Amino acid sequence: MPEKQRNNLLNKRVGAMLFATGMLSRMMSLQMFAEKGFEITPEQYLVLSIIMDSGVELYQRQISEITHKDRPNVSRIINILEEMGLVKRIEDVNKRKVYKISITQKGIDMRKKIQPTLFELRAITTKGISEKDLVFTLGILEQMQDNLKDKVKLHI
Repeated sequence: MPEKQRNNLLNKRVGAMLFATGMLSRMMSLQMFAEKGFEITPEQYLVLSIIMDSGVELYQRQISEITHKDRPNVSRIINILEEMGLVKRIEDVNKRKVYKISITQKGIDMRKKIQPTLFELRAITTKGISEKDLVFTLGILEQMQDNLKDKVKLHI
């Protein structure tokens, strides 16, 4: 493929397709969460999952970095999850006013309740895509992220 044609494809199609796919996935997850009557949003579920999957307590800054969300947004999500009893803040013994976030048993139970719906969403999203193609696509997306990470200045 000629370089100019390749650049047009990358400049005009990849970004638009990534954005559209992300938006459709977000709308579908919001729709599924509403249909199932879950008490938390997909965004809150993501933070809950990250904390649980880490296997350790995380600082808010770490959650911000993993999710690519600014600290005020993550703080708002953590406040909601804490009010619901799904996570708890643990004061860092070395630093004043710095907290680690950990998941509670209620949070673990909530995640277990919602997880089958996320598996259903993944099945819908990846329908007709072979395992080989999925692995290849994820590798390409990871490379694109790596190409951009050092050039983007996130205010986390």
